[in-house]
Amino acid sequence: MYPENGSQAPGACADHYGTLPECAPLAVPYVPFQQTGSKRYTQQEALNNGTLFPGLNLPFHLKADARNVVNSPLAELQALEFVLVELGLYLDTHSGDAEAFELYKQYAALEKEAREKYEAANGPLFQRSTANSKTWNAWLSDPWPWNYQEGAER
Repeated sequence: MYPENGSQAPGACADHYGTLPECAPLAVPYVPFQQTGSKRYTQQEALNNGTLFPGLNLPFHLKADARNVVNSPLAELQALEFVLVELGLYLDTHSGDAEAFELYKQYAALEKEAREKYEAANGPLFQRSTANSKTWNAWLSDPWPWNYQEGAER
């Protein structure tokens, strides 16, 4: 975009337009690739809109107001995992985007820390988390994370 008037540079497309493979064969349907360096929402905006990328924010259906999601350790963990999935999908088609990969690594470290903290307080979220426990019963003990009110006694 030209900063002085906000218009697109010649030949450049806005974030909500994609790119096609070079020399794409005729009569074959394609899904355009997302542009490299697309704008990104903040973590909370991404959770509110269901995507990390404003260009992919296509309001086909009414969505619940995610701003009312409880601000809790579990909600924070879910937001971090959501951002990791979104960035991972982006990196599948933009593996050379070093900035996005660095961002992915930062969010992966935040997610790991948040998950470990949550599991220390509430028990394992995944079967594989039980590998850090003394017995398999850590996974089997009721209630499971989705069956109790967060913060309640386990």
